[in-house]
Amino acid sequence: MNLTGIIIGLVTFAIIGVFHPIVIQCEYHFTQKIWPVFLVFGILSIAASFFVGNTIGSAAFGVLGWVLLWSIHEIKEQSSRVEKGWFPSNPKRKQEQKETTKV
Repeated sequence: MNLTGIIIGLVTFAIIGVFHPIVIQCEYHFTQKIWPVFLVFGILSIAASFFVGNTIGSAAFGVLGWVLLWSIHEIKEQSSRVEKGWFPSNPKRKQEQKETTKV
């Protein structure tokens, strides 16, 4: 019996599940400007998947890399969700915006 596919599926499910709140928190604390961090780590994770000899490890790095890249899109979408009022906005950010508009 080969469990590799099941394990890769579980790893994929876990990574996606972990990144949902990460995207929400990153947008809340850092705005959309955090996207280059996701880009760099996404590229590094995909590159790492080429060098890992274990099938499950390689797949995990590949999935992580693509989830990081997809998170760039989701951070931008999260920003629009905040504007629509579906998620709370960071009150400190509103205060910073008011201070910059006064200048």
